[in-house]
Amino acid sequence: MKIELKRVSLAVAAALLASSSFAQSFTPAVIYDQAGKFDKSFNEAAYNGAERFKKDFHVDYHDAQISSDAQKEQLLRNLARNHSDLIVAVGFSYTQAVETVAKEFPKVKFTIIDSVAKGPNVQSILFREQEGSFLVGMAAAMKSKSGTVGFIGGMDVPLIRAFGCGYVQGVKYINKNDQVIQNMTGSTPAAFNDPARGTELAKSQFDRGVDVVFSAAGGTGMGVLQAAKGAKKYSIGVDSNQNYLFPGSVLTSMVKRVDNAVYQAFKSAKNGTWKPDVEVMGLKDNGVDWALDANNRKLITPDMEKRINLARQEIISGKIKVVDYRSNNSCPVQ
Repeated sequence: MKIELKRVSLAVAAALLASSSFAQSFTPAVIYDQAGKFDKSFNEAAYNGAERFKKDFHVDYHDAQISSDAQKEQLLRNLARNHSDLIVAVGFSYTQAVETVAKEFPKVKFTIIDSVAKGPNVQSILFREQEGSFLVGMAAAMKSKSGTVGFIGGMDVPLIRAFGCGYVQGVKYINKNDQVIQNMTGSTPAAFNDPARGTELAKSQFDRGVDVVFSAAGGTGMGVLQAAKGAKKYSIGVDSNQNYLFPGSVLTSMVKRVDNAVYQAFKSAKNGTWKPDVEVMGLKDNGVDWALDANNRKLITPDMEKRINLARQEIISGKIKVVDYRSNNSCPVQ
């Protein structure tokens, strides 16, 4: 009897395994950069989008994280070989790796965030970072008492310059005489994961009169936010809503909805509407925004909120045109 029961149990187990293998016919994947999926910024936004998809559709996903640039192609290949139907690569630094690996796996779909990669099975998702940065620039100018605000970028590339340019335009929209001090953290992807350098740059800006600083530097920004808290200055978060990290010190956050991009890429691939095209997400598309919640409610006056939201609507309608630095690699205001 015991032998028969054991045979039945094994048969049931085998059946369950077989059914589970067919239960999920679609498997997406996401690969993060070196800052990791818990960087409280860019990568974590992507992770949150994948998790939201998993919860809504009860579909699990693969993920991976590089520890060096040399691993990009290897990990992308591993995900493709592991029966991933769609792979989302988080960050412009994956451009070449995605183009290379996508050719090797023509039946796998690839989506890259923050860059345009070529290939018949590649989708590229970009953002109008300048629009959200304009709004937080307005907030900085209205909150500043010194008339000098700061910007700290990560890797010195046109993408990050676009954040800075939009920010300056927002500052000058409020007060054309305000000064904006700008620094870039570095010239390699490591610039997005250097909190110590972020702290150093922030303190240097504070010494020059900055009382509000906006960091568009991924994990490096944690050092900026911490430095602002310690110096009793205001900071502005980026990508994810970082208001909760230092309530009372983080004035607002320029929210870049990477979570929505990942979620929509997963969803469209699942339902068959995914296309190998270039998509651009701005205020109108819920791709960028500014963050107002219980953590910064006391810092944003009713007048500030009213003026920022009015500008938000005027950007969407086209009445206010925010210049994209990447259009000719220059900013109309400094």
